[in-house]
Amino acid sequence: MKRVAVLLAMLALAACTSTPPAEPPPPRADLLTTRNLPQGAVVGFVDADTRAHVWRAIPYAKAPVGDLRWRAPRPPERWTGQREAVKPAPWCPQQLSALDGVDKARFGEIVGQEDCLYLNVYAPPMDQLSAQQARLPVMVWIHGGSNTWGRAEQYDGSALASRFKVIVVIIQYRIGALGWMAHPALREGGTLPDDASPNFGTLDQIRALEWVRDEIAPFGGDPTRVTIFGESAGGHNVASLLVSPRAKGLFHRAIIQSGSFRSTPLAEAEGLEGGKPEAGLAIAPRIVGAGKSATGETLRAAPVKAIYDAYRRAEGDLDPIRVIADGAVLPAGGLDAVLGDPAAYNAVPVITGTNRDELKLFNALNPKLVTFVLGRLPRIRDKPFYEAASAYPSRMWRANAVDEPAARMTGGGHTPVWTYRFDWDEEGKILGTDLGQLLGAGHSLEIPFVFGHFQLLGAFDKFAFTDGNRATRTKLSDAMMSYWVNFAATGSPGKGVAGDLPEWKAWSNVPQAERLILFDTEKGGGVRMTADQESGRRIVADLLADTTLKTPAQRCDIFTRLVRDNPELRPLGPAGCPATGAGRQ
Repeated sequence: MKRVAVLLAMLALAACTSTPPAEPPPPRADLLTTRNLPQGAVVGFVDADTRAHVWRAIPYAKAPVGDLRWRAPRPPERWTGQREAVKPAPWCPQQLSALDGVDKARFGEIVGQEDCLYLNVYAPPMDQLSAQQARLPVMVWIHGGSNTWGRAEQYDGSALASRFKVIVVIIQYRIGALGWMAHPALREGGTLPDDASPNFGTLDQIRALEWVRDEIAPFGGDPTRVTIFGESAGGHNVASLLVSPRAKGLFHRAIIQSGSFRSTPLAEAEGLEGGKPEAGLAIAPRIVGAGKSATGETLRAAPVKAIYDAYRRAEGDLDPIRVIADGAVLPAGGLDAVLGDPAAYNAVPVITGTNRDELKLFNALNPKLVTFVLGRLPRIRDKPFYEAASAYPSRMWRANAVDEPAARMTGGGHTPVWTYRFDWDEEGKILGTDLGQLLGAGHSLEIPFVFGHFQLLGAFDKFAFTDGNRATRTKLSDAMMSYWVNFAATGSPGKGVAGDLPEWKAWSNVPQAERLILFDTEKGGGVRMTADQESGRRIVADLLADTTLKTPAQRCDIFTRLVRDNPELRPLGPAGCPATGAGRQ
């Protein structure tokens, strides 16, 4: 995400010629949105564009501060009177970047507060009586950001809720080291079994789903039809909930967008094995400071800044460990260890997919692949190599997050699994740079299509989503939203809500069966099924036979990137390539 932030900063600098507009004042509370929850009465506002009813910053857990830092979340306090829910929630602690719309001098600044466990609710316009009787499907969005960045206010569920008659819930959760931290001292003194788990961010998501179960009905939601969906780290978190015994019964469908089934063993996350400098036992002394013992008390008393500073190194910041296979909240063998046995995970209907050009969003900042005009605007150096360096790791992402999990789940007898690939690459141009080629169907680009709001990247939006591609991208967005909502409503994407779209067939392990849907405009081939199936072996074979690569060094460079995250591919590669390389950008 740091590279994404820098890229967007450069694009924004190249795009902007004026000062960004000031933040608008918060909307007015509207008594039409009054809802009487078990938790207390709440009033929101009416979205001016979509007429959706919106409630912001509803607490779903107690503030995880003081002794509750690095503890499982507790249910929130109830309130008396009417709670006004119109202002955005405070952010969880995180580092500022270009995506935050701040001056470059503030990049890296730590902002936010630990009292951040809030959620937003979006509903189609209804009065209280209608809402009590509606029982609409509920879609719970888990934001991405490498599990170190992001917040609820980045996403707007109003169009999805208003147009397709669903309830959209967008949650915040603890991120970074505050969300995932393994250290024996943090297990001491806990009063709940979950306090022994290092997966605090995952437990926040589970607590939010418990809130949905208990509180969503007055908004018009059906607590027996809850779909969890998320992108990137959010997709990774959906996969975590899919296999978590603690989440059993709290959701009924799952959508994984550009996610992952990877996790870190507990002993490695804690530092008993592996020798990682970011492991808990290595980091804790740096948090509490010299001359202090790393106890539960001293760790919980440390300032937030000290936690972030503990990961800073002269040679580059360490990345906190996230998603830990602790044997309690998550399977001890890892997220992917249980997929062959539907009895061992929450075998609900699943959609999983990726974007065709995932890596382009990251490669657009790689100085080996691009040069910068005026120090700001990326231009591709060698187009064939850029395409290859993006395509093969993107295909491997799909193999790991889509094809292999779908094949394993289906092979184990869990048949309701659907898969997709997002192919849209019709962005516009900016000062001579073709964004369709530079970014293509890059990481996160499907999010505006799913939400029906083409607002994702700030000043960059007007160059990616142009008047020239408005009609075709809107049609594609309508189709994707229709599939997503029909899945949430019925447990199958089928032919969309109105039944007028191509049938999205479930994954099949039968050879040559149509198993994957492609999302694109008519110019790119349209929405259609394909029998295509990815595997690491096939990807390496294609790389070795790729005649667009000019030198063996280029082929070796791409192969070493694949091997870094997929060491099992090593025996398949060309002789002479090192076992490690530059890795994922």
